[in-house]
Amino acid sequence: MERLPPLNAIKAFEVAARTGNFTLAAIELGVSSAAVSQQIRNLETWFGKQLFVRSGNRIALTDAGHAIYPQTARALGDIAAIGRRMLEGGLRTRLVVSVPFSLAELWLAPRLAVLLDAFPQMAIDVRVEDDPVDLMRQNIDLRISYGDYHYPGLRMVRLIHDDVLPVCAPDFWQRYGNDASSLADVHESLFIHTNWGPNYASHPTWADWFSASGGSRAPDPSHGRRVGLSSLAIVSARLGLGIALGQRAMAHGDLEAGRLIAPSLVSLRLGHPYCAFMPASKAERADVAGLVALLGAIPGKVHSGFPSGIAEKQT
Repeated sequence: MERLPPLNAIKAFEVAARTGNFTLAAIELGVSSAAVSQQIRNLETWFGKQLFVRSGNRIALTDAGHAIYPQTARALGDIAAIGRRMLEGGLRTRLVVSVPFSLAELWLAPRLAVLLDAFPQMAIDVRVEDDPVDLMRQNIDLRISYGDYHYPGLRMVRLIHDDVLPVCAPDFWQRYGNDASSLADVHESLFIHTNWGPNYASHPTWADWFSASGGSRAPDPSHGRRVGLSSLAIVSARLGLGIALGQRAMAHGDLEAGRLIAPSLVSLRLGHPYCAFMPASKAERADVAGLVALLGAIPGKVHSGFPSGIAEKQT
């Protein structure tokens, strides 16, 4: 057998690289920060290369660290999969999907319904949680995230690059809109603003939308309705509480059914795409591959069955 690097040090490296912090890595591994640091030094000595740049309590991967991290993460994931298979006496039949809060109800749930038409006996576990999540430790088959940068050691597929456009209930527009379908005269208190939180800065605002449509108006969020989820903005608009910059993928069902209308077709693209992440060992499973293909389908095809080729993967 070829000479192997110290496996405890490899595990410490993977966790430190994923968390970006020796202290967080120590908590996950159940050891001290000094022990993690020592394991990293041992690995650097073994490779003869520096793997992290250290600056106070912060760490960042060097070029050498970036070079070995993806393969390291995949190898540890494969080892974990072997252990689960031996302990469980075979492959699981449950599909575990992790999704951000905003996507769960209006975007993921309708697609899972289509998947279950093709796999009626499938057991599904949907976990609603924020990034980052540990797919290996929590035995997650598929993670859906906003952006393509969260999980560099996993298989990644870009699903959709969504956009936002104004949406409101038909009754709302009859009361507060105008014949010219212009939003310029809508009272500032009737705009719904989505607050994505401190970790995101790329989501379009109403000021961005008015600028793109040729105007200079910038509705003040403190004078309007503010919600903490993009899906809640869609629901609020559907209930007639105001007009929202709704994500097209989430609002599609309501727009098709006439529960929402789009007073303007001017839209703005989100800063990042939605992506699916999965361990390489699970990416070829029929249920995982089928759901990934379905999630990447255009909204208008969701209720007409699987995209081409998925139904044939049923077992």
